[in-house]
Amino acid sequence: MTRSHPSHPSHASHASHPSRTPERPRTRFGLAVVGGLLVLAGAPAAYATLGGEPTAPETAGGAVSAATVRGKAYRETRLLFGTERPDGGPAVTDAQFRAFVDQEVTPRFPDGLTVQDGRGQWRDRNGTIERERSYELVLLYPQSETGARDPLIERVREAYERAYGQESVGRVDLPVRADF
Repeated sequence: MTRSHPSHPSHASHASHPSRTPERPRTRFGLAVVGGLLVLAGAPAAYATLGGEPTAPETAGGAVSAATVRGKAYRETRLLFGTERPDGGPAVTDAQFRAFVDQEVTPRFPDGLTVQDGRGQWRDRNGTIERERSYELVLLYPQSETGARDPLIERVREAYERAYGQESVGRVDLPVRADF
């Protein structure tokens, strides 16, 4: 006797077996379709935020209104600081990180910054997956100041690596629009 797979098209439908629950692959497919539609619906706004052409949003009646692009061209730099020490020493504490920000970052970026707590994961130079408590430092500055700010950011990264024996401090740079 040959057995067919439950999801095979020749197999009886779920409608003929009301007591059977739908199979997970169909549910996941449905969620993937809904998720994909949500991503597509948000794409114009995301592209506009990332420096693409500004889009004119539709009004409630369906007419397109003139969109005002807010803010000025800024650069966003995110620095990712791990707290575990590769040499096995004690992890960087909140107090130590606050002191580092006060001494190394604030003098270079006195106009403002944001620090967020995180949980990070990365592969070290030996190939080991490391998981650790981390900090994300967010800096915003005018796009026109990128050349002057870059060496200051690199000094912050080098100071942290040296002070806490880190292999690296991650850096992400993005063009953004900001309005204050």
